[in-house]
Amino acid sequence: MAPEYSQSTLAAMSLTMFCLIVWYRSRGPPLDHIPSMGPTAPVAAYISAIYFLFNAPAVVQKGYERYKGSLFKIPRLNYWEVMASGYESLEDIRKASDDVLSLDGALREILQTKYTLGSNIADDPYHIPIIQSQLTKSIPGFCGDIHDEIVAACTEAIPCVGHEWVAVKSFQTVVEIMCRTINRVFVGLPLCRDNDYRALISKFTVDVVKCAYIIRICPDFLKPLVGRLVTTVPSAVLRASKHLGPLIEERINTSDSTDAVKTDLLTWLIEGSQDDERSIEMLSRRVLAVNFAAIHTSSMIFTHALHRLAAHPEFAQALREEVEPVTAEFGWSKTALDKMKRVDSFLREVLRVDGLGMIALPRRALKPFTFSNGMSIPPGTTVSCCMRSTHFDEEYYDDPNTFNPFRFSDPPSNGANTSKQGHKQMVLTGADFLSFGHGRHACPGRFFASAVLKMLLTHVVTTYDVKFEGEKVPRQFFINGVLLPGRGNVMFRKRSAST
Repeated sequence: MAPEYSQSTLAAMSLTMFCLIVWYRSRGPPLDHIPSMGPTAPVAAYISAIYFLFNAPAVVQKGYERYKGSLFKIPRLNYWEVMASGYESLEDIRKASDDVLSLDGALREILQTKYTLGSNIADDPYHIPIIQSQLTKSIPGFCGDIHDEIVAACTEAIPCVGHEWVAVKSFQTVVEIMCRTINRVFVGLPLCRDNDYRALISKFTVDVVKCAYIIRICPDFLKPLVGRLVTTVPSAVLRASKHLGPLIEERINTSDSTDAVKTDLLTWLIEGSQDDERSIEMLSRRVLAVNFAAIHTSSMIFTHALHRLAAHPEFAQALREEVEPVTAEFGWSKTALDKMKRVDSFLREVLRVDGLGMIALPRRALKPFTFSNGMSIPPGTTVSCCMRSTHFDEEYYDDPNTFNPFRFSDPPSNGANTSKQGHKQMVLTGADFLSFGHGRHACPGRFFASAVLKMLLTHVVTTYDVKFEGEKVPRQFFINGVLLPGRGNVMFRKRSAST
């Protein structure tokens, strides 16, 4: 008898075997000369890509140990990604010109910007020099607003009563505080405190990442259709326009008059916009895109830091001993932040050990490229660096598997070095520290992010005692190479005058 099929012929034979294994893994460039972490046959490689989704650390670390100083490739669902390891290979990528190894090309592929954020964001990234220049230069003037918003946001999000402990969901609470604080500088009061606006901003990043992933694993000929079906950006832009529209009109009118112009990122975006970009819709889209880059990355980093504090109360006490005399003398200012060496070291160590994931410096090869070791990659190749493996390499760090919060600040004890690279600031990049990228494409907002993270950390350690709810520490977990902080509750208690 002929076999019986059901469920719409087994969902059209599993969507024709997932579009013939995403058209034979998108028929990418020939990479047979580069060793693989996993089988290369179509179906087997697809299974390996699924394995990588949940086991990225083991896959990348094995490749790093086996091929350090060279190249290897890892399986993604619809392509092979080449991993460069070792100092020389990282320097090769850093020095390569944009018309050969393109960050923009890699981000377009990763984020599927044509269908998610919008092509105009990638085609005309005029917000980047604004962040690099005007925002960074204005950090000292914003410190008062940042501290004010952190105090207000923490008071609301962490409802401590008396000297009693209160439990809050750590990541969700940090996102709420970050969203308010960052948007105090981006769009100002009162919008940064608007519940609907904050909910939109918080959700937008998650929606974009989900949509980008769905679109990315589809064959190219299906992407326009899938993009229209899954993207939430048009509705998000419409919702954002309702909040931002009155502000944008007010700022434009103010700039054309003799009245004082409000200083915030939105005003600078308006001033830097040209032609079609100078509209409520396009400026709202731009504000969403900048928030996309800022909110969840900063929130994940600080949640990791908060969990370190909750697991080790002695870290908080050591930080207080530095913060309290500095703020007593200099207040909550940029000068004070610059003097907090332990605070800076603590956050840099969080970035080194926890960070955001396995991989950094993504590039798309637009032309053939040959590394110093003689290995070449053809056009169309996606190449990245092994960030986490580098951060745990004994060549660069003493005792790299140990979280040493003051590795970059305290002088060595008993003549022993705490770090082979010496004392370096949180924002300083290098071939041995890739959390903010490296070279001319290093994260443009890292100075602003550093100020916000430091200000929030100093407020938490001077205002609260922190511990986990119960003895169990929330377990971190990797999804597709991204390290997510463990989900769970953290307990807060207002510090008494005697503690």
